[in-house]
Amino acid sequence: MTTDSDINIFKVLDFIRDQAPSYAKAKSERVFLEEFRKSKKAILMREAEVAGHKTAAAQEREAYANPDYLGVLEGLKAAVEQEEALRWLIVGAQAKFEAWRTIEANRRIEAKII
Repeated sequence: MTTDSDINIFKVLDFIRDQAPSYAKAKSERVFLEEFRKSKKAILMREAEVAGHKTAAAQEREAYANPDYLGVLEGLKAAVEQEEALRWLIVGAQAKFEAWRTIEANRRIEAKII
């Protein structure tokens, strides 16, 4: 006998499988931007030094205030948002799978009792 839970479990598993590449791409974008942010800061600090800001604190201030650096932060913000949205969709699907497993285990116990 096929029930809705039998059919839905395959949809849940398909969803997780289908979302995995998108999640992996979103995570790689986030990690890349986190690392690129450091490189961008160093590049901007070097530019600030050439522009006459001699102390590291002044260079850092100029780097953090630079529109290019702020653009990297906006990109990082978007990447984190996308990654987290996909992650929570997958976590929700995993929770459905675990609920299905519990229901099936209860059915097996009930079948043994009867």
